[in-house]
Amino acid sequence: MIACPCGSGRFEISCCGPYHGGKPAPTAEALMRSRYSAFVRGNLDYIERTCAGDAARAFDRQDLAASLPVTEWLGLSIEATERGGAEDHDGTVRFTVRFRQGGRLFEQTETSLFAKIDGEWRYMRGEFSAQAASGKAPGRNDPCPCGSGKKFKKCHGA
Repeated sequence: MIACPCGSGRFEISCCGPYHGGKPAPTAEALMRSRYSAFVRGNLDYIERTCAGDAARAFDRQDLAASLPVTEWLGLSIEATERGGAEDHDGTVRFTVRFRQGGRLFEQTETSLFAKIDGEWRYMRGEFSAQAASGKAPGRNDPCPCGSGKKFKKCHGA
């Protein structure tokens, strides 16, 4: 059995795996964890399928596909959740991800908005701050910590 990349301490087959296979995530946090696991596994179909609104419009499969081979995902920590339960219609999840890209360690903290659409949770948008693990913000020519594969100045540094 393989541990789930989301850090839940459960096996992937009984954690994020069923959501990747088509079962709807029951909460916003479960969707967040499963999306992180999808990034780790390179499952772009799932990442795209679970986007809506601004996130769906901003989804760029080509950029994400280019960034996956040069990104090593190192961990996810859930910091806080607000609403996002089985009976809610929206919710937010604040989390931190750690990853290595271009030989540098990064940490990104994001507050993401989720909404339940037709009974299924979807990622709508997120606001984040990122910095190199050294505590410095990424430089203009560093890879963007969002994982897009673009330089910071052409992505979130614009």
